[in-house]
Amino acid sequence: MKGLKIVVLAKQVPDTRNVGKDAMKADGTVNRAALPAIFNPEDLNALEQALRIKDKIEGTTVHILTMGPGRAAEIIREAMYRGADGGYLLSDRAFAGSDTLATSYALACALRNLQTDLLICGRQAIDGDTAQVGPQIAEKLHLPQVTYAADIKKDGDTITVQRMLEDGYMTIKVQTPCLLTCIKELNNPRYMSIGGILSTYSKPLTTLGYEDLKDHPLIDATTIGLKGSPTNIFKSFTPPQKGVGMMLEGDGKETCEKLAGILAAKHII
Repeated sequence: MKGLKIVVLAKQVPDTRNVGKDAMKADGTVNRAALPAIFNPEDLNALEQALRIKDKIEGTTVHILTMGPGRAAEIIREAMYRGADGGYLLSDRAFAGSDTLATSYALACALRNLQTDLLICGRQAIDGDTAQVGPQIAEKLHLPQVTYAADIKKDGDTITVQRMLEDGYMTIKVQTPCLLTCIKELNNPRYMSIGGILSTYSKPLTTLGYEDLKDHPLIDATTIGLKGSPTNIFKSFTPPQKGVGMMLEGDGKETCEKLAGILAAKHII
């Protein structure tokens, strides 16, 4: 079986799982400096799936592509510690302030020069939870896409994906090249290894900027950064904690009457 050229789309995100009192600025936006930067969790599942394919199919290569400031290279190195073969950092002040649309434009332009067989990414990033960037990239590259992948099997040029739905699963077969988005139920990411860390010194990490992409027909000053971002964040905040719940005791009719009385008093019904 012919080896695949796989690119994993990943993002360095603030760890929003442990939000404290300093996590928000006075204007309601996220204070990224107050939160540790981590590898987006579901992107780790995407990386693990790519590495499992690499383990099974000889000649397969796995590279990481991420967009962000210079420190975002940390997740590329972490991916190489786990077994990735190299990575690409898309970093330029011209990309600052990009929303999902502007981000997908920039990443799609970078990917056009990489000639990949398979693109894999996490379902969504924990700092935005939009689940938009992967599908937007697939649309711009005119690639078939399958989202919410809970199981992935490779057979020749065909990939069989078990896609999670709210009430079950959908099985889809898709030809490569294609794009898949993964959920956490797909696998358990492997740990970094000493051998992986030592081998990183011989693996390439390439930085790309606006100058490397500006000749592409999809990209210009109006499609990237703040100018290319139609999304406006009005406010970000931590939801208040819910109050203590109430347990109603008694038989069915009695508790229903109590519940109706409580809801009526709160003008819910």
